[in-house]
Formats: sequence, structure tokens, C-alpha cells
Amino acid sequence: MTKAKKTRKFAAVKRMIAPNDARLKQVQEKAIKKQEAAKKKEVHHVDQVASSLFFKYNEALGPPFHVIIDTNFINFSIQNKLEVMKAMMDCLMAKVIVCVPECVIAEIEKLGVKYRLALKTARDPRFERLPCSHKGTYADDCIVNRVTQHRCYIVATCDKELRARIRKIPGVPIMHIGQRRYQIERLPDANSFA
Repeated sequence: MTKAKKTRKFAAVKRMIAPNDARLKQVQEKAIKKQEAAKKKEVHHVDQVASSLFFKYNEALGPPFHVIIDTNFINFSIQNKLEVMKAMMDCLMAKVIVCVPECVIAEIEKLGVKYRLALKTARDPRFERLPCSHKGTYADDCIVNRVTQHRCYIVATCDKELRARIRKIPGVPIMHIGQRRYQIERLPDANSFA
């Protein structure tokens, strides 16, 4: 029988904490001071609020109302057998200018032959076409950007995510379909437009 080899033990030396170890109190205090100094140097950017807003009420809105419509709003209008212009005028009780962004028309074209009635509705000559300068055909971002820049629009959509995004923008009313008719939320009282 051979004798078992003794292996040398490495790191058998007493371990010591390095002077720059993160567990030391002095090092932690220095890191906190450094973070506070960095926060003080940061520039705070606050978006400028539109001058037409009185608290959350938008005074730029008034008859004739400009309404931007979304792809699914057109589809749901057809499903609920609602004529877009007539139903909007009944809802708002005023003249309406329906605006259709080009990316909404492109989205409907992508949906195919099944949605040809929606495409025909979107291309209605009574509707105003809004040119889009962005790339792609994603209409939600386009609508949110347009409404953020110009707060003179009402957004007509049935998309829950888009409605949630628009609710974060003050002074922009949202039109949606409920109980087989158009409903509007966050629009100031009618007597303020007189």
C-alpha cells in the first residue's frame, strides 16, 4: 500500500477585509455621497403644458370638433351598424370633422379583403386625411404623438391600451362605443362651448 499524498492547503492564511470592500461603513458612506452629488447635477425636464388647458379642461376644443378615428373604432362601428358621421353628431350635438391618419388606412389595407367595408369607410371623401411622416404603419404611436403635440382633437378608439395611454394626456377627450352608440369621456360641459 502506498502512502496517500498530502495536498497543500491554499489560502490557509487568515483572511482580512480589503480597505475598499463594499461592506465597510466608510466606503458605503462615500458611495451614498457620490449618488447624492450625481442627483443634484441632473437636469430636471418638465414638459410645457398647453396654454389652452384650464386645469384639466381643454378650452381649445369647440365646435366643429376634430375627431381622430382608430382602426378598431371603424371596425366596431361597422359591427354595431353605426354610421360614423351621423352617430358622432348625435353624440357631440355639433358639427364634426372626422380625421383619418394615413397609417390607419394602411393598417386596414394590411388586414385584407375581409375588411374592405372598413377600408371603404375610412376612404370616405367627407373624412379629412392626416398625412403621417413616421415609418411603419403602427397607428397608436402616431395618434398619441399627434394628440400630445396638438390638443385640439378628440380621439375615437375602442382599444383599451390606447385609451389608457391617452388618459395620461390631460385635456384630450376619448370617444368609444358602448351600448350600441358612441360615448364620450372627459369632455367639458356643453355650456362652456357657447
